[in-house]
Amino acid sequence: MDVYKINGHKRLQGTIKVSGAKNSAVALIPASILASSPVTIEGLPEILDVWTLKSLLEEIGGQVTFEDGKMSIDPTAMIDMPLPNGNVKKLRASYYLMGAMLGRFKQAVIGLPGGCYLGPRPIDQHIKGFEALGAKVTNEHGAIYLRADELKGAKIYLDVSSVGATINIMLAAVLATGQTIIENAAKEPEIIDVATLLTSMGAVIKGAGTNVIRIDGVDKLHGTQHTIIPDRIEAGTYMIMAAAIGDGITVDNVIPLHLEPITAKLREMGVEVQEFEEKIHIPKVEKLKAVDIKTLVYPGFPTDLQQPFSVLQTQAEGMSVVTDTIYSARFKHIAELNSMGAKGKVEGRTSIINGATPLTAASVVATDLRAGAALVIAGLVAQGETEIHDVYHIERGYSDLIDKLKLLGANIERKTISNPLSRDGK
Repeated sequence: MDVYKINGHKRLQGTIKVSGAKNSAVALIPASILASSPVTIEGLPEILDVWTLKSLLEEIGGQVTFEDGKMSIDPTAMIDMPLPNGNVKKLRASYYLMGAMLGRFKQAVIGLPGGCYLGPRPIDQHIKGFEALGAKVTNEHGAIYLRADELKGAKIYLDVSSVGATINIMLAAVLATGQTIIENAAKEPEIIDVATLLTSMGAVIKGAGTNVIRIDGVDKLHGTQHTIIPDRIEAGTYMIMAAAIGDGITVDNVIPLHLEPITAKLREMGVEVQEFEEKIHIPKVEKLKAVDIKTLVYPGFPTDLQQPFSVLQTQAEGMSVVTDTIYSARFKHIAELNSMGAKGKVEGRTSIINGATPLTAASVVATDLRAGAALVIAGLVAQGETEIHDVYHIERGYSDLIDKLKLLGANIERKTISNPLSRDGK
């Protein structure tokens, strides 16, 4: 079992570069299934989820190469082979295979998605959309079966403004007959990124990034070349780290507009955030003020950053309250932080943190991807050697993390041990 060992309490300085957006990558790659000729995607993060999707495309007959962040996908020989188990269980975003394969083949068999457990995350809105387009959807033996004689455009109102459902319906609708209208669509930048790729492939999509998206179905999509957007969650993670333990850190390859919710909260805490065209610089912070955060759909504060942000709240004077309106079970990191000296408690959808508290090293478990990112920041802040277990969660979403942190002066290593720590109900 591999762990991260961090000798913390060392100030960090320099420039750290953000990779391509994980939450775009996991949708862009399945979208290539819809093309009739090769698709090239540049700037992809080299993370486990991307490698898993590469394997899944190869399982259904795709010819895929991936090197230095550039993936070339030839989908011409792909078939609608069932994918009930195996790699689909390794990541949540495997559900995008449903929309893409349904759109191309008018049928698909996909196992229920895996990934981090963050409480109930139903795909009912995805299924609602597929059925509105004319598909019959059944759950048989733990896999989703989708079948359609024909897909026809429809007006679909999402009861929840879901990123996954918005993208999945887009994937299924681009080759449908007629016009599809998605109302109460999610507005995240990753949706615009996927729409940009699909449009470059020949799709007709208007309104991506607003709450109403209109898709006029076409007969065929062709190959294209696309460069992914920077990862706003990775960038936000590094901004939080810079505020917590930085002596002046520049976060490179960012779109500042995508980071406005985190920038606003950092400034409220007393952090100076200097914005440039594609960079953000955060000087050394002398004192942090407690602030409350409430996660909301974009452009609100992202749920993916509430866990890393809670580490910063342990270093702020006063009481901070975090309310997560998106995922009810996204507070498992609080117990891990408490083992390092934090004073936090969880009450339903809320965590309450009293600071400032010095953090000390401990053996902790990354219970999910962003909890793992939080523990990395905590380890960098803490006095002594922190050992983080189940780091495979972290590596699902952060590319070359150790090398990037070392360039800032962090003392962090990946080690193999024989006695892994675990938590029940992980």
